Amino acid sequence: MEGNLVIVESPAKAKTIRDFLGEDYIVKSSYGHIRDLQESSLSIDIEHGFKPEYVVPAAKKKVVSELKAAASKAQTVWLASDEDREGEAISWHLAETLGLDPARTRRIVFHEITKNAILDAVKNPRSIDINLVNAQQARRVLDRLVGFELSPILWRKVQRGLSAGRVQSVALRLIVDREREIMAFVPESYYKVDGVFAAGGATVKGLLDTRFGGIAQARQFLQDSIGAKYTVGAVEKKESVRYPAPPFTTSTLQQEAAARLHFPVSVTMRVAQSLYEKGLITYMRTDSTNLSSLATGTAKRFIEENFGAQYHQYRQYRTRSKGAQEAHEAIRPTYIDRTSIEGTQQEKKLYELIWKRTVASQMAEAKVLNTTVKVDSDKRPEKYGIQAVSVLFDGFLKVYRDEDDEKAAGIPDFNVGDVLEAKSVTAECKYTQPASRYSEGSLVKKLEELGIGRPSTYAPTITTLTTARGYVVKGDKEGVKMDVVNLTLKGDRIGESAGTETVGAEKGKLIPQEIGIIVTDYLMSNFADIMDYDFTANVEKDFDAIAEGEKAWNQVIAAFYPPFHDKVDDALNDRQFSHVEREIGVDPETGLKVIAKFGQYGPYVQKGDDANRQYASLSKGQLIENLTLEEALRLFQLPRTVGEYEGVSIVATKGRFGPYLRYGDKNVSLPRGVDPMKVTVEQCVKLIEEAKHKDDAVAEIKRFETMDITIINGRYGPYIKHGGKNYKIPAGKDAAALTLSECQAIIDSGASTSGHRKFAGRRRR
Repeated sequence: MEGNLVIVESPAKAKTIRDFLGEDYIVKSSYGHIRDLQESSLSIDIEHGFKPEYVVPAAKKKVVSELKAAASKAQTVWLASDEDREGEAISWHLAETLGLDPARTRRIVFHEITKNAILDAVKNPRSIDINLVNAQQARRVLDRLVGFELSPILWRKVQRGLSAGRVQSVALRLIVDREREIMAFVPESYYKVDGVFAAGGATVKGLLDTRFGGIAQARQFLQDSIGAKYTVGAVEKKESVRYPAPPFTTSTLQQEAAARLHFPVSVTMRVAQSLYEKGLITYMRTDSTNLSSLATGTAKRFIEENFGAQYHQYRQYRTRSKGAQEAHEAIRPTYIDRTSIEGTQQEKKLYELIWKRTVASQMAEAKVLNTTVKVDSDKRPEKYGIQAVSVLFDGFLKVYRDEDDEKAAGIPDFNVGDVLEAKSVTAECKYTQPASRYSEGSLVKKLEELGIGRPSTYAPTITTLTTARGYVVKGDKEGVKMDVVNLTLKGDRIGESAGTETVGAEKGKLIPQEIGIIVTDYLMSNFADIMDYDFTANVEKDFDAIAEGEKAWNQVIAAFYPPFHDKVDDALNDRQFSHVEREIGVDPETGLKVIAKFGQYGPYVQKGDDANRQYASLSKGQLIENLTLEEALRLFQLPRTVGEYEGVSIVATKGRFGPYLRYGDKNVSLPRGVDPMKVTVEQCVKLIEEAKHKDDAVAEIKRFETMDITIINGRYGPYIKHGGKNYKIPAGKDAAALTLSECQAIIDSGASTSGHRKFAGRRRR
């Protein structure tokens, strides 16, 4: 026997731990799970207690072989995967697959990768917690049953290649429900009035306490205000206290990184994982806001030494998440006095955010003075309100401020009876705004509020919706521009100015696509219980009970599966199919009917219903449900000839994968946000030239001029081009070293790749 073998999930974690344990320990990585359910079959024995049928994937066979060899030589094997349910399951799979002897196997966990934490874990090993393993196994089995049985229904009833999932489909429902709420919203105009007043050598702005429903009322108010005298009617000053937020949990880190750093949830988790594996922060999957006594003690020392004793305030936050798993400690820096780190810009930014939040949580509350001044007019009963906030003691704000804190400012001292001079009074036309679409951060917050999924599942759920399935896109909405008339009173004159007000404009939000709405509607009609928010949340409670040893995992599955499977059978045999079609209107120029439909390649509009009918695909973000006739008719204006360049026509058009330019035999994609109906010749020429330079830079590897044979480095690898056809180069051949005779042999074999490359391109895109 050769001492100790430590197995962790990732190479980065292995490297950090190896530095702490010394030469008596060999540290190896399992590269995540070493076995899983089979990809191509259900892989669950329903008849025998839902027993999972695990296999070692081909990609992991070499890793398993190496770990088996190392384990056979080790005196003790230490399973050091992460401390959550997923990590516990990884350790169990390792023990089972490698055939580890329990007498020579130790399970160790740690919340941070520091020398003290690792050595302490080695001194306090335990056995594998089978309850945690079963909780993970229950989640895996239930999600496989739901996905494996629902997805084929969607293939048959809606479109091939779709998928459904227990958490994924409910998250999609949230996004679709919000979109429908926005569709149903009717904006209403109103006038808000601001007054700019001069007092004590300063200029302040007050907001009228009344909104007016129309321009006539607003104009009458300004008319009545001509020559008005303004005095301070009341001054209210009130001190208040602001408390720091708790240290980060997984969910709050995802939300705050999205809000402050504009990180997608998947980026936050990837960067946090890297920081953890480098030993810079504690474990990043946690529901706890608790800090260890070591952390609070070092924070106290740091705060008092750098800011003063008055800035420190010990706090211990209580975890609000019921049944919180991984409830050991919040996400915090491993060393509080490490104020900055080496690493990528993303790592530096996320570390700084975690550091500030942790330190702020142990700092004194901020004391602020809120001042409200009421301004009276002798002509009208409405009052203006002037508000200001001044910081009396910054406390935790010294390290952790919001944007609103940065803008907070004081105002001059006012006393009742003070006279103010109105410099101007403005009545601006505004519109009520619909509810906001979900951002990644706000969706995470809503999922957590409803108890759906776990913070560790949010990133893959959002990725599946946006990237893997295309049910949702993350993008911007321009909103609807409304023409408005604003009024301004200066002196005794009321002026008018035209402007625009935008309703519903948003940036970086999750926007459902037509296919996402269709899938949601189908599932809501046929599997309402699966889509129910309470059902999904209650399943999480069952998983928690399994983790506590209070429920048997396969009994939880057994209670769910039979009624679910019966509904699946009913749906497969009901001979009903999703059919989405909506009559938009009639083209006033041709008198032809315009219909929006969903087909094999997505949503489209059709004009006319005879042999000469026309088709056009909907643009990204357009929905059948609220498409207007004007928008539909614009879609038929493509393809559009923009102009010519070097004697060749430039045509802007649109295909399955978005708008593009046709220039001779070349297709050039239009960048995001460029409208094919408005793109100019100058813009097109620039894009065409950029595409040419890009092609020239990577295209040609070798040319045989006399035989018209060129070896091209294409998008999907090198190939031979000859006589207008492409020929695949056999695997293992060095494209740059091919001779003329070898190229001719490949061409003679007839292995044309034209169809293959076209198909591959579609899949990739």
